[in-house]
Amino acid sequence: MIHLRIVAPADRAGRTLELLEGNASVSNVAHLAGVARSPAGDLILADVAREDASVVLADLRGLDLERDGAIAIEAVEAHISEAADRAIEHARGAPSDAVVWEEVQARTSEATEVSSSFLVFMVVAGLIAAVGIYLDSAILIVGAMVVGPEFGPVAGLCVAAVTRRRDVALRSFVALAVGFPAAIAAAWLATLAFRATGVIPDTFDTSTHQLGNIIASPDFLAFFVAACAGVAGMLSLSTAKSGALIGVLISVTTIPAAANIGVALAYRDWEAWRGSMGQLAINLGAIVLFGTAALALQRLLYQRRRRRVHRLATEPATTPGR
Repeated sequence: MIHLRIVAPADRAGRTLELLEGNASVSNVAHLAGVARSPAGDLILADVAREDASVVLADLRGLDLERDGAIAIEAVEAHISEAADRAIEHARGAPSDAVVWEEVQARTSEATEVSSSFLVFMVVAGLIAAVGIYLDSAILIVGAMVVGPEFGPVAGLCVAAVTRRRDVALRSFVALAVGFPAAIAAAWLATLAFRATGVIPDTFDTSTHQLGNIIASPDFLAFFVAACAGVAGMLSLSTAKSGALIGVLISVTTIPAAANIGVALAYRDWEAWRGSMGQLAINLGAIVLFGTAALALQRLLYQRRRRRVHRLATEPATTPGR
């Protein structure tokens, strides 16, 4: 269930209640007239089945409540209510597969900000991956993948493409355009410093390290894994299955590729540099392409659901004999 806390201007409170009470997927509607102070209006509370939450929210936004009032969305972890059970039963589908688009947009908007913490995580992830390349350590490479926050802006590009949000697309692009060069520069500078101070032995050779060679050798399988990760990542984001997102993070080689670019640059290994650049481009491109496709399919299913809900809502009034 999704709990809605709505502040509606007095002149639209009646229409808001009509929309909520006219949808069988909504339950436990409460109306407190005139209690809201800023913005002024009526406070309306309601629970809605997760499957139809975005349908209801789209209708409410059609009343301009977001401009003159407010709508807060909260996930209900558990409920004890037969009315809520009937609302869930009426909303066809599995709650675990339902997409609340307002939640998706909120998550991606937050993850696309070029904040100081985002840059620190990118730099730290690049440094960990660089050490993993020095030591040929798969554990450190995987750790760097988990630490890296780059999936947020990548997901933001997918969401922006499907929902046509230019502002989110621009923020996501800027985050990637700043974050990856920062990770590459960190790995490059660290490698130069470690070589100068003898931390990295003189016998180190980028061409003889297995993990570095794998990262610098993009192929169809790298594209295939990134494509699968794009689909899984969007499903994880849109259905709030955070456990699957960890698997996505450790299956793509974006951060390792960025670190290997910096290491190869420090050693002037141009073949590894070109290969790592290709690996980074393939991974980012495949994730965005297939992630957008997966999200577009979910959006299409949502639009079909919204049309069905509206058709069922008007059926009693238009069908003869009822």
